[in-house]
Amino acid sequence: MSNIVAIVGRPNVGKSTLYNRLTESRKAIVDDLSGVTRDRHYGLAEWTNRTFTVVDTGGYVANSEDLFETAIREQVLIAIEEATVILFIADVTTGPTDLDDSIADMLRRSNKPVFVVANKVDNNQLLSETHIFYSFGLGDIYPISSMTGSGTGELLDEVVKHFPEDVPEGSNLPKYAIVGRPNVGKSSLINALTGQDRNIVTPIAGTTRDSIHIHYNQYGHEFMLIDTAGLRKKTKVKENIEFYSVMRTIKALEEADVTILMIDAVEGIESQDINIFHLAEKNKKGVVILVNKWDMIEKNHKTTKVFEEQIKQKISPFTDVPIVFTSVTEKQRIFKAIEAASKVYENKTKKIPTSKVNEVMLPIIESYPPPSLKGKYVKIKYITQLNGSSPIFAFFCNLPQYIKEPYKRFLENKLREHFDFSGVPIQIYFRQK
Repeated sequence: MSNIVAIVGRPNVGKSTLYNRLTESRKAIVDDLSGVTRDRHYGLAEWTNRTFTVVDTGGYVANSEDLFETAIREQVLIAIEEATVILFIADVTTGPTDLDDSIADMLRRSNKPVFVVANKVDNNQLLSETHIFYSFGLGDIYPISSMTGSGTGELLDEVVKHFPEDVPEGSNLPKYAIVGRPNVGKSSLINALTGQDRNIVTPIAGTTRDSIHIHYNQYGHEFMLIDTAGLRKKTKVKENIEFYSVMRTIKALEEADVTILMIDAVEGIESQDINIFHLAEKNKKGVVILVNKWDMIEKNHKTTKVFEEQIKQKISPFTDVPIVFTSVTEKQRIFKAIEAASKVYENKTKKIPTSKVNEVMLPIIESYPPPSLKGKYVKIKYITQLNGSSPIFAFFCNLPQYIKEPYKRFLENKLREHFDFSGVPIQIYFRQK
């Protein structure tokens, strides 16, 4: 089950800085101007061997102050509904504001674990100022400085206590999640595959409320389909539709074995598609890219090739992914997508015998050994595939610390070339022998 930690709060309290610290990235733009976060940011974080997804809710800047507050309010409501734990960030240098109070009011009525985080506590004198936030009526206050990182360890120690224990999934069937931005045709694809109007399908983005699980058993294929159209209702604030779909997508994606990422041929691959792709890759899920509405594109003999190249350029460096061009409304090549997903699942779960890996890889390594460093030569003795839910290879050698990223990529490409791991992220480790 996916654990989602949502960061909520009014603009300019340091949500993005905390997001960057938790995910160890610099993905969210940090600026002193309020409302810089317009895109949704979501990434993986880990604390005491528990992995979770962090969502930075941001605050969409609209021209009208009323609209601005409405946008924040909607995002907080979505976070309350979808998140496992909520971090409510307040700024110790300004104290509680009316907007803070209205957010606290919503959070008090939720049944979710809420942590009040007093941010920007950069020195001990400010520590005594944090007690004012008890007025929110939400329990203990966690003083931190997201800029320096002080206090974040104590906060995370408490946060992970609220994660449910990992329960092994009951079904052994492969799980394929159909993900993508709103209105790319996810529910229509499921209806076309099952041959029935199982889901309500309308051209309005946001008509499927919950992620729907469907048992599929036709034409020699049996698996669970997860439809993540997961949008609560129509709303005028487009960013919050996107945000809601992201929260649902994260949950389904972590449950699935293979992610079928649907993109709109007319609009092309956009930043949210790329974010979802990389999240699937980081979670070591198989990926199939399904380009829908292909019937609406004017084509010549080069169109498909050019479109594929554009996609691969944007998703690099992991580009060994099947791309299927389809039109759900015309029922063109929709079963190709299922065949591709089944093949990716097979690649994800396959085990290569140690003797075979060594027979193929050792001569390649001998011909193209790792470059020497400081006059020292790396000798790789043997390779084996480790047990895991996705392909993991251990290369045993004398000086593992001297092997750099370019050579690691070279080995990954050779494994792909000889053993067909299309659509599956590969992990490579170097161990001391």
